Amino acid sequence: MKTLPRCFILAVVLATVGMAGAATAADSSAAGTTLTPDQLKWKPSTRVAGLETADIIGDSTKGAYTLRVKFPANFKMQAHSHPEDRSYTIISGVWYVGWGKKLDESVLKPLPAGSFYTEPANVPHFVATKGEPAVIQITGTGATAVSFVDPAHAPKK
Repeated sequence: MKTLPRCFILAVVLATVGMAGAATAADSSAAGTTLTPDQLKWKPSTRVAGLETADIIGDSTKGAYTLRVKFPANFKMQAHSHPEDRSYTIISGVWYVGWGKKLDESVLKPLPAGSFYTEPANVPHFVATKGEPAVIQITGTGATAVSFVDPAHAPKK
């Protein structure tokens, strides 16, 4: 018997959450959820200093979610992982991603606005922006977290 791909299952879960009207800062009705860019409520990231996040739908601390993250120009995030599978869409700017246990700029792959990629759970990777900021949209099923390969790179509390 064939099993369904994880991305398909995640899409069905997220569609179900969306139909339930669990959106934040959005216009919800029986027809679904709509959200325009000016309705996003940006706030400082609680996980990584210098970033801003906006919840789109769901709750990344306990279930299916979609959120946006603003990264400033010339930002580098050292090798880290997340406990859940994720999918990413680049909304604006150019986003650079690479996989491995140490940030290596020579393997960063540039992803311009409109690009999409997936990130398996617990796989170390690193990200960067260069001369311009970037906004990305992340979809996953939490609870999410950031685990740095080298604990010295983790934000100080």
